[in-house]
Amino acid sequence: MNETNYASMTEQELRQEVANLREKARKAESLGIINEFAVYERRMLMAASYLVDLDTIIPGELYRIDGTPGEFFQVEYLKGRFAWGYRLGGNRHEEALPVALLAPLKVGK
Repeated sequence: MNETNYASMTEQELRQEVANLREKARKAESLGIINEFAVYERRMLMAASYLVDLDTIIPGELYRIDGTPGEFFQVEYLKGRFAWGYRLGGNRHEEALPVALLAPLKVGK
């Protein structure tokens, strides 16, 4: 399987790639192939991260983590398509999350 270069794709190509990966992940999950599901889900997150305007992710700000209700992430800095920082209430262990996982706290932003 050749590696896809998300950085060189257009927005439309990225949206199509996300949709294709979402469908492959759904099929893998329905067949009970959990490791394949996880790979497609991670690839989908990375493709979706290229659709995020990095200017909307502000170091020092707090974000909700999509798919994990009640969990929040404090962004320290950005590196590529990852936001580095800390989960609130955690042990302040630095980690990186794909920017597609971050949702603004304020609605309508």
